[in-house]
Amino acid sequence: MLAQAKQSIDHAIELCIPDALLISRITGRLIHPASGRSYHKESSLPSLAFPPDPARPFYLFVAFSHPSLTLGPSQPPKKPMTDDITGEPLIQRSDDNAETLKKRLATYHAQTGPVVDYYKKTGVWTPVDAAQSPKLVWGSISKILEGTKEGKTVKA
Repeated sequence: MLAQAKQSIDHAIELCIPDALLISRITGRLIHPASGRSYHKESSLPSLAFPPDPARPFYLFVAFSHPSLTLGPSQPPKKPMTDDITGEPLIQRSDDNAETLKKRLATYHAQTGPVVDYYKKTGVWTPVDAAQSPKLVWGSISKILEGTKEGKTVKA
């Protein structure tokens, strides 16, 4: 497909994060439906949330292939289950539970593993430690996109 369009991939970036950490981040996520603001039940954790847009020809493929990832700080609401700005109720998505996430992660690993292996062989793959703060993750991605590529997990 890319060859037909005479395009190539310069970087394949994989956001690496332990499954257990990702599960704890997502199962504690609370959302204000009207605005999309996100909070976390327990603590100020850096969260990961940017849903992929399959229509965009953007090839940070692994970074954007995990469903329900968002990047941005999450903290507990000042009043439990209540949006800090509007006072409206917060929700937890029905699929933000450990059982569903474990199944989704198993599918994710099975489907992306071969893709990661392919791009490792091409020399364009770089892992980024996504367990860091969002600022450090974005800094690492920026370094890669600027051409500062290391052969190991990049840290800002």
